[in-house]
Amino acid sequence: MSNPPIFSNDAIVFGLLMLALGFVFFTENKKEGFWPKFYKYVPGLLMCYLIPAIFNSLNLISDEVSQTYFIASRYLLPASLVLLTISIDLKGIFNLGPKALIMFFTGTIGIVIGGPIAILLISYVSPETVGGIGFDATWRGLATLAGSWIGGGANQAAMLEIYEYNQELYGGMVLVDIVVANIWMAVLLLGIGKKEKIDNWLQADNTAINALKEKMHAFSQKISRVPSVTDYMLILMFAFVSVGIAHFGSEVISTYLKDNFVAVSDPKSALSSFGSSFFWLISIATTMGILLSFTKARNLEGAGASKIGSVFIYILVATIGMKMDLGKILDNPGLIFIGLVWMAIHAGLLILVAKLIKAPYFFLAVGSQANVGGAASAPVVAAAFHPSLATVGALLAVFGYVVGTYGAILCAELMKIAAAG
Repeated sequence: MSNPPIFSNDAIVFGLLMLALGFVFFTENKKEGFWPKFYKYVPGLLMCYLIPAIFNSLNLISDEVSQTYFIASRYLLPASLVLLTISIDLKGIFNLGPKALIMFFTGTIGIVIGGPIAILLISYVSPETVGGIGFDATWRGLATLAGSWIGGGANQAAMLEIYEYNQELYGGMVLVDIVVANIWMAVLLLGIGKKEKIDNWLQADNTAINALKEKMHAFSQKISRVPSVTDYMLILMFAFVSVGIAHFGSEVISTYLKDNFVAVSDPKSALSSFGSSFFWLISIATTMGILLSFTKARNLEGAGASKIGSVFIYILVATIGMKMDLGKILDNPGLIFIGLVWMAIHAGLLILVAKLIKAPYFFLAVGSQANVGGAASAPVVAAAFHPSLATVGALLAVFGYVVGTYGAILCAELMKIAAAG
């Protein structure tokens, strides 16, 4: 790291992130003046993401020093999944139909074919950008991107081991991952503000999504009450006891699998993502929320369980935004351009299939983020449409972990052929 940030104390960093969130929510609720016009075009969620990115870019704070993202992703994310799922209508989720899965796998295919197509296209313009020999070959580095953009961090690490890309050059690929994935997430968040227009253009049938949202709203209204301190204590109890169970279970399961199955313990194995404790953390937390939805705990929605879950999600959004350094976008323009072309192919295929099957923008955005963003951001994007939909994002992200390494290996082999050609 070149220069230490102005603020390295996480108490101060967290204060600045909360200042950003408070500012966005305060201004977004203004009824007159400049702000209503501003938020008509720029969604509040995008601002919750961009302001911390600006703080990071100005070196006020740094994701390399701060532990706030780790805390938010390991503690607040699983807690939010429990609280956003505690009153879920599982039947309503299943009634959403197969389009969610279709769009998820379309996103996966978009990443698999996008890599080799991007290499072919860039090779005509700048062959040196996609060159390199041996373990320095660009396609080997891009294989780690494929792992990250289909599954997540565990899959990315697996691809680094499988294709043995030069560790000294790996930092450049991580930069491309962060910059391009964050730009794409910003585009998706921008689209949420215009989702009605997009759905009209896609001729999408939102009936099942609207029915689920209305059912959840009706249930929330029916059991709504003025929350007491006891209610808040119970909400936090269910959330963080579940987080504790999820952490305990994830450590036990991942350790057992790595100790007893060679295919899981071998970082070069396609099954290595099952050794990721984060994979099991998200899976167990989501399962805990679903199980609680069959008990009287679901009535805590009336005291604001999903609102507290949403607060945790917004804190996570701010810490994700903090990972984005706007000043580094042009650090390695060649590789960044490959990433942008690659992501454009992924996006184009999603839009094409969404138009053909008349899938709502919700399925497009969440299907994409379940691949590119993984378990940390898919629920964020899903909850931006409605808190009750966060579970859809989490469940699809789990699929991403499962298929991530397989899809990335296929993509890497295609990129190897494209680079040789």
